[in-house]
Order: sequence, then structure tokens, then C-alpha cells
Amino acid sequence: MTPGTDRIESEQTMSSSDVGTRKPSVLLVYYTYTQQALKVAEAMAETFRERGCSVNLAKIEFTDKRWAERFTRLPIKLRKIVGMLPPQMRNATGEIEIPAEAREGDYDLVCIGSPTWFFKPSIPIRSYLQSEEAGRILDGKPFAIYVVARRYWSINMKAVKKLATKRGGEYVDNLHFVYAGRQIRSLLALFNYFTHAENREKYLGIRIPPTNLQPGYEEQAKDFATKLADRLQHSTPVAEGASSAVAG
Repeated sequence: MTPGTDRIESEQTMSSSDVGTRKPSVLLVYYTYTQQALKVAEAMAETFRERGCSVNLAKIEFTDKRWAERFTRLPIKLRKIVGMLPPQMRNATGEIEIPAEAREGDYDLVCIGSPTWFFKPSIPIRSYLQSEEAGRILDGKPFAIYVVARRYWSINMKAVKKLATKRGGEYVDNLHFVYAGRQIRSLLALFNYFTHAENREKYLGIRIPPTNLQPGYEEQAKDFATKLADRLQHSTPVAEGASSAVAG
């Protein structure tokens, strides 16, 4: 044995264990007004981190002078909510602020959190997905979608899928969350929340269910993240040089 052999073998062993498999990176990009999409993102992020992923949360800020002010607080006058119907029906876009994490980054998975405004993606999410920044993030990358909706979620989901695919993303999976109650009572419950910024038992004398995310949403979100993390573990490439280090 030549001098220094023990030291060289030790360094080779460290290289084998240190290089290993690259930690998967995940971006959770979302918009939220009532904080429901954020709650889902936080639950998913917790599971991704437990599974060894590097996670960034990025909230799109709505800054358009035509509409942004009304979404800075709760309660809100119902006429201001209804006033968003015309721009939503024409698929309008507006000014937004995109955080650095959602402008640049080489992610292994992008999760898009899309609240539902009048059946469709919100203006901030639509605006982001049509931006050059989204193209840089999504091009050639797998993406998943979660939608938060009072009741009807599929139009929102399909629109996000179409927009993200157009930006070069590769669709993986989706999950949706709906509020409690049938059509009329769930709508009244949401009106109540906008008007009073809290859940109440009645609105206009009619008994209503609680609005927003239902109990059990965290478990759903974490199960979804687990499923996506399983996929990442099978698809994340081994870091450069790891194969030769292990083999040697």
C-alpha cells in the first residue's frame, strides 16, 4: 500500500455519499384573496419538505389599478365582486407583481394554485400564465394544478392546464377543493363571508353552511403532495458525477 492510500479511499467514500441524488425542487405558485389557496400551498409544502424536497412558495400580487384595491381587505361590497364579472367573461389580464421565485428557477415540479372567479382562473393567475416569466419557469417542466372553488371547478382547471401547456409545461395531475352546501346555500354562504368576513349561521334569514375550505382539506392536500413527491423521487436525475463515484 502506498502512502496516502487511506486518505484517498476516505475522500472517495465521502464523494459517493455526499454527491448522491440531487434534492428535488418544487415551486408552489398561487394567488389568493381569502387565503384558501395559501392554506393548501402550505399543507402541500410541509409534505414536500418532509419528503426531502426543496420548496419555494410564490404568491402572485394583484397590482392592476382598475381592480386591485378592492382585493386588499375583507369585508368587501358585493357590487365590487360582481363588477369583476365582465373582465372575467372576456378573459382579461392585468398588472401583477411576480416574486423572484416565480420569475427564474430550474424546478423539477411547478404546482399552480388557482382560485375560481366566475368559473374561470382569477385575473392574477391568468396574467401570470400568459407572461414571459411563466414561460421561463414552465418550459419543459412538469406541472400540477390545484383549484379552489365554491362549486364549479372544471372550467378553471382546464383553462390553467391549457395556458401552462402553451407555455411549454408538461401536465402531470390535478386536485380540486369545493365548499360545503348545494348551489344556492353555498353561494349565500360566500356572499355572507364577503359581507361580514366571517362565517355565520344565517344570511338573509336563511341557514347556511360554513364557506371556504372544508374540514379534511389538509389531508387531501398532503396526500396529493405525497403522490407528486413519489413521482419526483423516480424522475429526479442523479447529480453529475454521482454514478462514477458510486461505481468507483
